[in-house]
Amino acid sequence: MEKPKKILILTGGGDCPGLNAVIRGVAKRARKEKDWEVYGSIEAFNGVLNEPQEIIRITSKFTAGIHVRGGTVLKTTNKSNPIKFPVPQKDGTVKFIDRSNELVKKLKALKFDAVINIGGDGSQKISKVLFDKGIPVIGVPKTIDNDLSATDVTFGFQTAVQIGTDSFDKLVTTAESHHRTMIMEVMGRDAGWIALHTAIAGGAEICLIPEIPYDINKIVKRINLRYKKGRGFVNIVVAEGARPQEGTITSTAGEKGSEHVRLGGVAYQLSKQLKDAGCKAEIRETVLGHVQRGGTPVAYDRVLATLFGVKAFELALAGDFGKMVALKNNEFIGVSLEEATKDYHGVSKDSYLVQAARGLGISFGD
Repeated sequence: MEKPKKILILTGGGDCPGLNAVIRGVAKRARKEKDWEVYGSIEAFNGVLNEPQEIIRITSKFTAGIHVRGGTVLKTTNKSNPIKFPVPQKDGTVKFIDRSNELVKKLKALKFDAVINIGGDGSQKISKVLFDKGIPVIGVPKTIDNDLSATDVTFGFQTAVQIGTDSFDKLVTTAESHHRTMIMEVMGRDAGWIALHTAIAGGAEICLIPEIPYDINKIVKRINLRYKKGRGFVNIVVAEGARPQEGTITSTAGEKGSEHVRLGGVAYQLSKQLKDAGCKAEIRETVLGHVQRGGTPVAYDRVLATLFGVKAFELALAGDFGKMVALKNNEFIGVSLEEATKDYHGVSKDSYLVQAARGLGISFGD
């Protein structure tokens, strides 16, 4: 009897609603083939690199019912990129080294017939490096920011928008009751998709996104137009990566081992800018933060993530490696990892979505 084939699943980068549905989709589809065994690496590639290794068998009992759970049962990290792996130094600094050759050696020693890497832009760049070094990799796109150009949509995005919209709806009623200006900050480091969809769904007056730097004086003017005899109210959605035309994003130094600065706090920065520019309205700020990343995925994201998982295994079954699963024009396909990581998918100023938002009277502060 032939040895069963082995597939390894891992989740990297930020957590996201729908990750568990992908894991379950891969595992359930693989079990239909009878001669495949499914394994999981704990905390992305750390499970392979760690000594002792943390690799677990993914059984039917392990995946039962996990599609409704947020987060990832395999855990994740955004501080262990094998290409730029953080190594703490004696003086307290962090040095980044390339451990990709070591990772490739360990993966080959484990004799996996396929590796499914679920993650965003950074994770798929890692997939490309590993594939070029001989590892049979399939990528699955994961990001609540919806910022991967090779797929029409990523799972987790709809859930993040739904959470944002539910929160926004609650702020509208309190803004109206107190004649206040409410600022709600949502995630979106470089892409404003969550903010823009939430603004349209919730009926915001102002939407500030990273792709369209804002003029604070124009925002003050827009707010003033909403207040008549002191009885108006304004609701603003702002992406964490939004910035003024004359200024930079609101950020702090990232944690040790992280490649990125830490975003957050633009709502408070905007509030101060408005007051300094002479805005007389009473302002309150709400930062949704990681609330958008957690909890049960909406039905759309469960379906999308599950189908991504099934397709990922089918690409592996066909030996079609070096691909990332994508949804294009309602078809589930595999695109090359090179194409998957080539272009960033931000909001275009000329897109119909932006033009429609302007047509609805939403101001971008420009």
